[in-house]
Amino acid sequence: MIHESAIVSKNAKISSDIQVGVNCVIGDNVKIGEKCILKDNVRIVGNTTIGTGNIFFSNSVIGEIPQDKKYHGENTKLIIGDGNTFREFVTINTGTLSGGGKTIIGSNNWVMSYVHIAHDCNIGDSNTFANCTQLAGHVNVQNYSILGGFTGIHQFCTIGSYSITGISSVILKDVFPFTKVMGNRAKLFGLNHEGIKRAEFNNLEVSDIKDTYKKFFNSSLTYDEAKQTIKNIKNSKISDIILSFINISCKGIVR
Repeated sequence: MIHESAIVSKNAKISSDIQVGVNCVIGDNVKIGEKCILKDNVRIVGNTTIGTGNIFFSNSVIGEIPQDKKYHGENTKLIIGDGNTFREFVTINTGTLSGGGKTIIGSNNWVMSYVHIAHDCNIGDSNTFANCTQLAGHVNVQNYSILGGFTGIHQFCTIGSYSITGISSVILKDVFPFTKVMGNRAKLFGLNHEGIKRAEFNNLEVSDIKDTYKKFFNSSLTYDEAKQTIKNIKNSKISDIILSFINISCKGIVR
């Protein structure tokens, strides 16, 4: 299943059932799990660990060193979960010591062509990154978000679960869960109703989402006062999603 033109290090640890296409490169410290597919001209290097069932399309470069002038060859990591799809020309870098030493990609993400995920990013599960989305270093993307094509995200920003960005959005602050933002610079355009509908939340959960949105964005409450109301949310699933965002949010919120 490995094409004769591929260059695979003898030190790499790869499953016997992976498919490796024409002119692929797999480096010394790479680990690749079962049922992964590397299309032609894929390059996977660095201290990179990849789970099962991932697909890498042609010319993606996975695990190269960070684009950070403070990086001087430290042994940092890239960790990728299961069931992700990385389309053509996707680039993902390893971490830096100042950022914890790891770039982490979860599972079941759909990453379209020309997306860049920089050092020390932490990506959750089941996100969609449309073509040419660009993430600077230290960005957190939680779960089930959709980043529209050509979205650019500034360093240290957090993208909350079930949120969506419009095409060509420039994100300089954190994006609250369940919301829709767009523009340069991005502004809030209400709840992500379609994403909430697709997630099939029950009526109580939808009610809690709407109530929380009103408290944070359509009331006289300060941000700190609105945070205190989260404990009154009836459904623990919704409160957990919002609290997980608040606990790491540090750049202010898109409004």
